[in-house]
Amino acid sequence: MTHGHGHSSGPAPIGKIAARLVLGILAVVGIAAIVGVVLLWPSDRTVEVPAPFQSATGGVVATEYGTVVSQDIGPCGSSSNGRVFSGAPTPPTVSGFECNRSIVSIDTGVNEGTRTLLEVTPGPGTPDLRVGEEIRLVRGTDDSGTAIYGFDDYSRTTPLLLVVAVFAVVICVVARWRGLRALLGLGLALGVLVGFVLPAILDGRSAILVALVGGTVILYGVLYLAHGPNLRTSSALLGTVVSMGVAAGLSEAAIRLTRVTGLSEEQNTDVQAYLDHVSITGLLLAGFIIGSLGVLNDVTITQASAAFELAALDPDATRRSIFTSAMRVGRDHIASTVYTLVLAYAGGALPLLLLFSVAGRSFGNVLTGDAVAIEIVRSCVGGTALALSVPLTTAIAVMLARPPRGRAPVSGRHSAR
Repeated sequence: MTHGHGHSSGPAPIGKIAARLVLGILAVVGIAAIVGVVLLWPSDRTVEVPAPFQSATGGVVATEYGTVVSQDIGPCGSSSNGRVFSGAPTPPTVSGFECNRSIVSIDTGVNEGTRTLLEVTPGPGTPDLRVGEEIRLVRGTDDSGTAIYGFDDYSRTTPLLLVVAVFAVVICVVARWRGLRALLGLGLALGVLVGFVLPAILDGRSAILVALVGGTVILYGVLYLAHGPNLRTSSALLGTVVSMGVAAGLSEAAIRLTRVTGLSEEQNTDVQAYLDHVSITGLLLAGFIIGSLGVLNDVTITQASAAFELAALDPDATRRSIFTSAMRVGRDHIASTVYTLVLAYAGGALPLLLLFSVAGRSFGNVLTGDAVAIEIVRSCVGGTALALSVPLTTAIAVMLARPPRGRAPVSGRHSAR
């Protein structure tokens, strides 16, 4: 008896039961995320502007744009400092101190077309203004209601737009339509963070629930936009969502175990002082979860693609052989991504480590201090979730890319004589 086998050159056959199961789970998770958004949607409650960020009248600080038109070094003490004028500034009174004096034209706002004077004493951290440079001015009022201006920051709108434009063009040229869809997904992610996650946390909602719901919405949008609504993407999406849940559980356990508080960071102490209804621990958890999405997405989509490509290259390969081959790719990816993850966090902590190094503290004390311990916990939690996502996503992808052994493939034919 001889057996003949023939296979078409179409895509690798799929396990129908596995496909229905995965798609069903994703449908349930997607519906749960939508319900979560509705239930956690921030209310119309307004939060007062914290005192350090208020204007002199207790409101939101107003900023305007200006351009440096002239600059010199001379005595401080002009009564035109920070005031609005049209011609030349008032000459300074006799003073033993010299300042960098910059005349700035006010380009926006109620005093557009006028000028102001900025006197800056040279020193570390003071702005180094140049003629022709665009800057941002903070606008306030004195006790009499007269407008006063001060330096707020450099104007970075044009250079930032240029950097973003170069990034977008390169992504679209190299990745073409998929790159454009990835950029749209990035815009969606930023929209979810700004429009839902931040307002909901500020409204006092559970930060970990907000992060999980917001992260799920981001993953659905980003993955399906960038890679298309197919089974390959669905396997990566399910692996990423489950891994995100694992990261959430690990984050909470690690924070409780190590008792990191986050209060070593100035931003967190400001939140605790002025937004006492926001949980710092919850904020840390949310940061860990949102921060893990990018690297998890990267690994899971790679594993799903590897499994599907291996299945397509060898129609006779078993699930076990495909899984084994894809895991070899995954192990290399884990090895490279884990130290990339750790080095990225270490790079962000370099200024802090530098300050500790000149303070004479022991290396052990530095590592176990709250500020550095947070980065260690974040790296370890992210690395653990990353490592677990590889076999999980690979197994899901293999089930979708290859039917159980012994079942006739949908795209092949078998005959016996």
